[in-house]
This record gives sequence, structure tokens and C-alpha cells, in this order.
Amino acid sequence: MARHRDDDLLLEEDDELAAAFLGDEDIAAAPATVDQSQDGPTAEEWDEDDSVPGQLAVDVYETKEKLVVKARTAGVNKNELDVSISDNQLTIRGTLNAGNEDGVENYFLQECYWGEFSRTIALPVPVKEDEIEAVLKDGVLTISFGKVKQDTVKKIEVL
Repeated sequence: MARHRDDDLLLEEDDELAAAFLGDEDIAAAPATVDQSQDGPTAEEWDEDDSVPGQLAVDVYETKEKLVVKARTAGVNKNELDVSISDNQLTIRGTLNAGNEDGVENYFLQECYWGEFSRTIALPVPVKEDEIEAVLKDGVLTISFGKVKQDTVKKIEVL
């Protein structure tokens, strides 16, 4: 189950997945249960827009000294990743290649996203842009930032 600091992203009702990634206004309009008898759209019915990159799922957490961003990037060569930071915003771009698909006549099921992806994240705490380490290991991109130490509360004299 996905976790988020403020929201429950997955709702369960009668042991079936009822909704995922819905806002409060969407939850009221969501059906009570998911109809498992209907299949999803066929490959021919999908209206894919190649100009819109896919979203990259990330985990963002902090330790005492670091802010850490982790992303599942299995199938991406590290030379094909573009990771940048500007104004405390992290951007990760890349391409997931499906490999050679010559000779494919028909897909029976296609759930994997292949193609360009991009994700920009506003970092929740100030980081030291000169203390960043990015490592791609076993299909997981881990980016660690040194956190800017926040001074203790400073009293401001009112004049």
C-alpha cells in the first residue's frame, strides 16, 4: 500500500481495492467496489499521446543528516538518465526501452509503461546543492542530499 504523510492513497472496502490516488472530491463520486468482471481497454482502444511523458513514482524521506529521493528505474541505463536540481526542485528524466519488439502481431496484455518519463519534485527541505550523490543500483535510483542545517528559533525584536 502506498503511504503519504497526510493522505491515505489506497482505500479498501470489503477486501477489494475501491479507489487509488483519489482526492476528497473524487472519493465521494467513486463506486463502492471495483467491478472485477470488466476487462480494461484493449491496446487498440488506448489513446496514447506520445508528447506527454510518463510519471515516475518516487519515495522522498529524510534522515537526521540527509534528504533522500528513491525512484524505481529498472530498465533505464544510467547514461540515459538526466538528473538536475534548480531552485530546490529536483528533475529526473529518462527513457524506458522495451527492447526489440519486431514481429509482435498482437498484445494480449500491456501494462508496462515504455517511453519517456519525467518528474519534477519540489524538495520539502533546503538542501546543499554541492552535497548530492546519485546512485543507480539494481534498478533503483537513489539521490541523497545534505540538508541545510536550520538555525534554532531566532527571536526577532519588534521596534
